[in-house]
Amino acid sequence: MATVPPQWEEDEQTWLGLAWYAQRKPVFTGGNRLTLLRAGKQLFPAMREHIERAQHSVWIAMYLISPFGQSSTVLQALQQAARRGVKVHLVADGVGSHDAPSSMWEQLRAAGVDVVIFRPFHRLWGMFKTSEWRRMHFKLCVVDEEVAFIGGINLIDDRYDLHHGWSDDIRLDYAVQAKGPIGTPVLHAIRAMWTRGQFGKDWRDELWPWMQGAHRMRRLRGLWQQARMRLTPSEQAPFAKAASNPHPTRCAFVLRDNLRQRRTIERAAIQAIKQAKREIDIVTPYFYPARQLRLALRHAAARGVRVRLLLQGRVDMPIAGIAARVLYDELIRHGIQIYEYQAAFLHAKVMRVDDDWATVGSSNLDPLSLVLNAEANLIIRDKAFTRVLIHALEDDFGASKAVEANSLDRNWADRLGHWLFRMAAKLYLRLAGISGRY
Repeated sequence: MATVPPQWEEDEQTWLGLAWYAQRKPVFTGGNRLTLLRAGKQLFPAMREHIERAQHSVWIAMYLISPFGQSSTVLQALQQAARRGVKVHLVADGVGSHDAPSSMWEQLRAAGVDVVIFRPFHRLWGMFKTSEWRRMHFKLCVVDEEVAFIGGINLIDDRYDLHHGWSDDIRLDYAVQAKGPIGTPVLHAIRAMWTRGQFGKDWRDELWPWMQGAHRMRRLRGLWQQARMRLTPSEQAPFAKAASNPHPTRCAFVLRDNLRQRRTIERAAIQAIKQAKREIDIVTPYFYPARQLRLALRHAAARGVRVRLLLQGRVDMPIAGIAARVLYDELIRHGIQIYEYQAAFLHAKVMRVDDDWATVGSSNLDPLSLVLNAEANLIIRDKAFTRVLIHALEDDFGASKAVEANSLDRNWADRLGHWLFRMAAKLYLRLAGISGRY
């Protein structure tokens, strides 16, 4: 039976006041130290090191978890931490981790890891329930409320793919290690998803105890606030102070969910594109943005900004390759450079504008990420960090092949394919209860 956190018994004023989540624009805070991490080969050792030193708590939200190869070391560290008394909470998406072996979950729970599954997927009837299409796509971790990991890297070996098996090549992906006040909203985002996953597991049995006895409405208000990721006044104070701190690194944690933050990530990207003066680099495996974002890219190229897209050369899912390629002709005709990554599978979700704006996170530029899934990105306004990212991206573009305009077929079949895919995307969104912008 679930227990009520002590703070929910406090005066309800504890839960009132302006929180970062109430803002629909990025809220930047200074006083952060950031490290760019490339692929699991850098992320997993960093996570494991901090988990092994954890004293109080570890919170993880992951779309996909696999126990094979590199990722097993992180899972082992979580189990060891739980055994020595650290409170370890893990929420995994029901679709992303649907194929994980049951033995993995059993070992985690036996060690004391508190595991919940966000919207467990039922293969037979799940596709007919539109609520099942809204997934938790986070890749987040917070250790001891001090260090956070945000990015696009799932808990899976760099050389392993669920659909294609093992490879000799390392998947291209990025994450950020963050120390500072930015960890506070990251922690609350994970807690909120963990809470939602917990009640999704067995809502009636969990909710009924809170409906009994005195102060039940106060308890329910507290529960609702936790599920919506609001900060308490004591947590807001240092976060608000950090918002005015200009150093050393200013960044903002931004979400896309189906409550208040529906377009925060997309609008932040569009704003940055509109303000670009020299260069825009976008790296994403799944690219089919709404017309407003495509127009922003076209207008940037028209005013002389160099716009480069790095997309999949090795396609992991055929539908994703089709979605991006139906846009190639439109984009190239308007001066946008397109590259396809050849060295391995591409899974990174990165964007940088000029030399002082960058974002790393879980959000692709496609309908699933922009209008359905829960996503989490970190936006960074810092020249030193962006300089490191620029060097890394130059290597990535160097391992890619440019798509030439004369290699595209502009026949009636391609135009028909573009139209059919656009209609299919609109139908998909309507079935999911979303008015399409595509």
